[in-house]
Amino acid sequence: MAERNRRTVRDLRRANRAAVLQRLYFDGPMSRQALGPATGLSSGSVSNVVSELTADGLLEDAGVVDSDGGRPRTLLRVAPSSGGLIGVDVGETRVRIEAFDAALVELARTERALTDDRYDVDLIVRHIAEGVAEVMGEAGIDPGVLVGVGVGVPGIVDRGGARGTVVHGQTIGWRDVPLEERLRAAVELPAEIPYFIDNGARALGQAEMWFGGGRGARDAAIVLFGSGVGACIVTDGTIHGGPGGSPAEWGHLTVSVRGRRCRCGARGCLEAYAGSEALLQRWSEAGGTLPEGTDEEHGVTALLAAARPADGSEPDPVAVRVLDETAEYLGAGISDLVNLFGPERVLIGGWAGLQLGPYMLPAVRRYADGYALRHPGARVTIELGRLGPDAVTVGAATLPLADFFARGGRRARTARTEGAPEARADWRGVLEGRVRGAAH
Repeated sequence: MAERNRRTVRDLRRANRAAVLQRLYFDGPMSRQALGPATGLSSGSVSNVVSELTADGLLEDAGVVDSDGGRPRTLLRVAPSSGGLIGVDVGETRVRIEAFDAALVELARTERALTDDRYDVDLIVRHIAEGVAEVMGEAGIDPGVLVGVGVGVPGIVDRGGARGTVVHGQTIGWRDVPLEERLRAAVELPAEIPYFIDNGARALGQAEMWFGGGRGARDAAIVLFGSGVGACIVTDGTIHGGPGGSPAEWGHLTVSVRGRRCRCGARGCLEAYAGSEALLQRWSEAGGTLPEGTDEEHGVTALLAAARPADGSEPDPVAVRVLDETAEYLGAGISDLVNLFGPERVLIGGWAGLQLGPYMLPAVRRYADGYALRHPGARVTIELGRLGPDAVTVGAATLPLADFFARGGRRARTARTEGAPEARADWRGVLEGRVRGAAH
């Protein structure tokens, strides 16, 4: 006997609201008449849903357009003032916190540099708590309209336990850190505000798929190149990950048996050769000179200046060689992604990727093509990410927004963590709808 359809009227209404919100967000402004074919809903359903969403303050008029021989049609859009969002990027050189409206227009931002004790959990929690209070105040966001707080972190993320989201960051010394519990205790927000914690590479990937270089692609790999390296994999429009939704730990694939010691403790990981921390170590070991007391970001700037002097003088051959070796390791690592997943697009982001990418990209492409199998290698393009250094912060803010859409524009009433099955299923619909729209 076929399993009985358990969808309720409430489920259907939520799905209809989600469909309209998603279509207007990614393809709007749009008229009521155009929403029917775009969402597959009847004109009556569109009218009812639009009336509900407008009454809830989620939609607003966005001007009028002439119709063919009829009355002008009013365009609708998701109201930017319908909700506030907080995005947090816990990077390996700084913590960045930004406040956005529902259209993901930045309203306020703050940064906290991380130095020698940069991986101290107490310090990072305090930075986030102070930063959230600062941007909420500067942006004038009432906690009552806050949709949620998204946080991108290094490491593997586990959700759904009694203590909320737990982070396992082996390379930074985080073991079973109950980050959600810690943030709830430290951040002065109402208890019902949801927190959405995910790996930074995955947040970067979601941002690029929504707004950046991944838009319109169904199969993609988004690479985060910073102090370490990570990747987010998208196949058939769905973002994939490992346990608990974390991305595949691409940076810890072995590229050299019994090779350099990685921060994770193993030998020969890709990150031990391609991450910026390892890159600067290799340059120093080869005879390069780092400015005294410099941090990683300024160290990479110095390395690039040595390899590509602005005054037209002769490049430092050691710096050139180290960067070319790094390009080969990155290209070989990308070829593994190409051979395993067959993406049509690979995007390189992260602060180091964006800083070094214009110099290294041709070599990375050449090495990736040389190491990849011919058939999958022939269909892939390798480019830089388009969203700049704020991409992880923007991606973190999309986490609560995606859940908000999946709920049909209704806020969570109780504390929860991102990744419930119902939200995952509807999020796949967000991507599929956006991709279908981009194809037309």
